[in-house]
Amino acid sequence: MLARFNKAADMLRLSQEERHRLSRPAKQILLNFSITLDNGSEKNFEGYRVIHSTVLGPSKGGIRYDTEVNIDEVKALAAWMTWKSALVGIPFGGAKGGINCDPSKLSRTELEKLTRAYTQALADTFGPHKDVPAPDLGTGPDEMGWLMDEFSLLHGKIIHAVVTGKHLYAGGSLGRVEATGRGVSIITLLALDKLKKRSTTTTVAIQGFGNVGLHTALFLWEQGVKVVAVSDVSAALFNADGIDIPDLIAYAGRNDRSIYGYYHAYPILHNELLTLPVDVLIPAARENVITAANAAAIKAGIIVEAANGPTSADADKILREKQIFVVPDILANAGGVIVSYFEWLQNVKNETWNILEVNSKLEEILEKSFREVYATARNSNDSLRDAAYLLAVKRVASAQQAPDN
Repeated sequence: MLARFNKAADMLRLSQEERHRLSRPAKQILLNFSITLDNGSEKNFEGYRVIHSTVLGPSKGGIRYDTEVNIDEVKALAAWMTWKSALVGIPFGGAKGGINCDPSKLSRTELEKLTRAYTQALADTFGPHKDVPAPDLGTGPDEMGWLMDEFSLLHGKIIHAVVTGKHLYAGGSLGRVEATGRGVSIITLLALDKLKKRSTTTTVAIQGFGNVGLHTALFLWEQGVKVVAVSDVSAALFNADGIDIPDLIAYAGRNDRSIYGYYHAYPILHNELLTLPVDVLIPAARENVITAANAAAIKAGIIVEAANGPTSADADKILREKQIFVVPDILANAGGVIVSYFEWLQNVKNETWNILEVNSKLEEILEKSFREVYATARNSNDSLRDAAYLLAVKRVASAQQAPDN
């Protein structure tokens, strides 16, 4: 990601001082705290919160619970949030947080204690107009509800806008759960339209069938797109005639959220999915799955990055030489942060929007952002990724140079 920032900085002719101010986090917080486990023993945890930028508004970014969480990962993800928010015109900066833990080995009671302890440690950092967290890997509406409740208790009043991704009854927004997947599907359809391809004759392979991959697959299926391959950690499936996505979702719901053993598709190797002869490849799992080692074998004409950082920097050049139309992550998966902004705005204004309003506003922002990125790429003869970073970095740099900053 730093290489992509530096390229944008070169194009903008930013000074070394400007580069340092834009690339380095404004604040890094390392936490060390303990909770009492269900068996009565004490367990220590290490947590992080990185505020990358507040130039455009309150910092915004998720909290992840995972055994691989570390300060370098959190710093990179916080910067991603800065550029993503700037690109789609949302008045937020970037942040990220996490706790190094295995949430699958903690009880619900222990997860609540963990979340409340983390919130207590960051009570002076969080705030509706300071730093607004959200769910991420290993967290969800329950954790965000506990965070809101603990923050509210510490401040003596209910403060819904301190966090997004909450349950509806706790001040959440309609459309938030499926927002990232819906956004990916919107961007995919915009890319198909721009390249004059009919959605009803398009084939798609989706790596990842978690929240983002599942909803992306569902919304594309509803638009008549033929989803021929999907995968999760347990299995990769292929059906040349298209997979019945609602049926697969129902199957996974009965099978502990796993697609393993689904009988209306053939099992394939996980790596095979990335190189299938499809029109669109959507990596919706983890980072660095498209690298210099496999980029040359990719046959899809379009890649829509639903995951954060699925394409390594050294693979970018290969994909460009192959003239593959790559929609970068900071545009493709921005639906989540956009609807997070809608939730925050509804909380701040004490409003409730209906689902049609949420979805129409989401589509409007994504269409405008896609047009801007595409036009910039065409004008500068650059990739969509270079254009996206150029626009995002320019907006933050311009705001940072303003007199009040």
